[in-house]
Amino acid sequence: MTVTFEDIKKAAERIRPYVKRTPILTSQTLNNITGAELYFKCENFQKAGAFKFRGATNAVFSLIEEQASHGVATHSSGNHAGALALAAKTRGIKAHIVMPKNSAEVKKQAVKGYDAEITFSEPGMEAREATLNEVIKKTGATLIHPFDNENVIAGQGTVAIELLEQHPDLDVIIVPIGGGGLISGISIAAQALSKKINIIGAEPELANDTYLSFKEKKRISIPSQTSICDGLLMTVGQITFPIILENVTDIFTASEQSVLQAIQLILERMKIVVEPSAAITLAIMLENPTIFRGKKIGLILSGGNIDIKAIAKLL
Repeated sequence: MTVTFEDIKKAAERIRPYVKRTPILTSQTLNNITGAELYFKCENFQKAGAFKFRGATNAVFSLIEEQASHGVATHSSGNHAGALALAAKTRGIKAHIVMPKNSAEVKKQAVKGYDAEITFSEPGMEAREATLNEVIKKTGATLIHPFDNENVIAGQGTVAIELLEQHPDLDVIIVPIGGGGLISGISIAAQALSKKINIIGAEPELANDTYLSFKEKKRISIPSQTSICDGLLMTVGQITFPIILENVTDIFTASEQSVLQAIQLILERMKIVVEPSAAITLAIMLENPTIFRGKKIGLILSGGNIDIKAIAKLL
């Protein structure tokens, strides 16, 4: 199955009763700092605190009754875990979540709060996937992959429909990249709605597998990725990568220091809380001011599930 704009429009109808239509905020101060006209799509205000609820809800409500009766399962370090747990609870089915032991405490507590059954694994993709396979074998639950799932990608693409309904004249949309589900869905929808728009990916310097893969035109995996952008540490997906190659204009990386600077600017100037994985969209603008100057830019603030104490120490 190839994800199409029609799939994204159907997803928008399917999830409309359950998800929030998130606001778009502006900041004249940040416009002055960057020399661009910025429109922040605030998915940090989404249910479960991140855009992930869109894709998870679309996937859960796309299941036939027989599949749904056995529940759903996934592995996630945080935002997809919480999103799938809440989506499953909304439909009244069981969620089985594999989380690495080093997941942020705030995200563990969120998943527990949505009545999901958590199984902890060692960090690292291999350990997460092995544990998930055991859970699925035992429960018969349907796997809802965090990003390599067509229904998840279609759900994430609804972000672009909302953004471009309000601001159809954007020149650029900047999107964080982890596994690539969000940027894949957004790029499909945006290209269908506006032929002139450029889609830019944002990734941490210390976890730049998609940047390298994009330049080499083949998937490259980096071992032992570390970054404060904990939501962006996975390798780009097999389904998402070809979509990125086809639709994304370019990918930029940002340093950890720039991400912290971006978090602080958003907190101080816009009075909202975002996680590092969301602030990276502003961070790449801070590092590349001449590229974006004078343009109308949509920045996706992908989530707000932040460990306040940990970030306070870093800042």
